[in-house]
Amino acid sequence: MNPILKNILAALVTGIIIGSIVNIGLIMLGHVIIPPPEGMNPMDMESLKAHMPLFETKHFIAPFLAHALGTLVGAFTAAKIASNHQMKFALAIGVWFLYGGASMVMDFPSPMWFNVLDLVGAYLPMAWIGWKLTEKK
Repeated sequence: MNPILKNILAALVTGIIIGSIVNIGLIMLGHVIIPPPEGMNPMDMESLKAHMPLFETKHFIAPFLAHALGTLVGAFTAAKIASNHQMKFALAIGVWFLYGGASMVMDFPSPMWFNVLDLVGAYLPMAWIGWKLTEKK
């Protein structure tokens, strides 16, 4: 396969899709393990915004893990498939998910400690780790 086409598929399609599936799956699993506040519909963004002040620290565990592990798996996947420039593709996945995380921070009234932890710890560091996991020993 043409290396340019293979790299585009690795970064833009496979890494983002796989990372998003992991992210959504962990968010959904988190709602099962740690139920949301009473009356909140986790599939409705307006309900989520309205109930955000009722969230306790435990409610932020699954979103952080979803963001971090979704980015890690997406970056790992992209770096593993890419023909060359693996680190660039892994970090591009991190930037993609960081953009999504920054959008969520602007849209949802979450606590500042979570915003900082999420934006600083869940995206670019996890993308870098995803790339490092693909390096040959």
